[in-house]
Amino acid sequence: MNWTSIAFDWNQVRAFLATVEEGSFSAAARALGQTQPTLSRQITALEEALGITLFERGPRGMRPTGAALELVEHVRAMGEAAQRISLTASGQANSVDGYVSITSTDLVATYFLPPALERLRTIAPKLQIEIIASNTVRDLTKREADIAIRHGRPDQPDLIARLLGETSAHLYAAPAFLDRVGRPQTAEEVSRLDFVGFERDPRILEFLRELGLDLTPESFRVTSESGPAYLALIRQGFGVGVVTRDMIGFCPDLEPVFPALPHIPVPVWLVTHRELNTSRKIRLVYDILAEELGRLWR
Repeated sequence: MNWTSIAFDWNQVRAFLATVEEGSFSAAARALGQTQPTLSRQITALEEALGITLFERGPRGMRPTGAALELVEHVRAMGEAAQRISLTASGQANSVDGYVSITSTDLVATYFLPPALERLRTIAPKLQIEIIASNTVRDLTKREADIAIRHGRPDQPDLIARLLGETSAHLYAAPAFLDRVGRPQTAEEVSRLDFVGFERDPRILEFLRELGLDLTPESFRVTSESGPAYLALIRQGFGVGVVTRDMIGFCPDLEPVFPALPHIPVPVWLVTHRELNTSRKIRLVYDILAEELGRLWR
């Protein structure tokens, strides 16, 4: 490692990260228990050390520059590492206890959360974790859950969100189904097939129409609100379904339908409330999930 290339200190980095996450110098200063002039001096020192401008100051407040946005994920990783170092060094990670609830879709809860939580159980065996497997978005601001894994970025100001990565979705069907109805070569031919529906959400129909498919509610011959049941219906040959790339590893028997159709981007967000900054147990669970799930979706 080139030690001479590191020309800033952790306090400066922490001030920068807090400002980005809290949205203003004053809010960041309050979160860190500092005065605003002290925090401002730390950020100025960091800008000088790095040779870049991190925030644009103006009459309407401040906003991160492009350079700041490029750095923020690296800095956030430093913050998470610092948190774990503090817990480990003081022997506190093993003593963290209490209840933390995590909500996600039933497919994520079934296939992806158990391996991620295995590491958490080793680090903090006294924690009590509840998995709320639901395809309904829980309201974290009302404490219906502590942490959520979502496919949409929340817009509530009291929530903290981190993009874990992005997967994509495409049309798949059972080979036996395609053997029976034929393998479509055009969007028009795809539109004549039976589809398996995931919930009765009109937005799904609208989205598929934007891809060039002329579908109607009658195209969905069978529908389920359960992710595992939805996959089982597709694999049984009831019709075409939309399946994400990360799930295909668990369903290798499914076949892509009309691969020329554009893929559907599906972001994955890790979300929690502002208590993340004050609760050791939520911070620990959030950091472990960010590491384990982030590795998957990156």
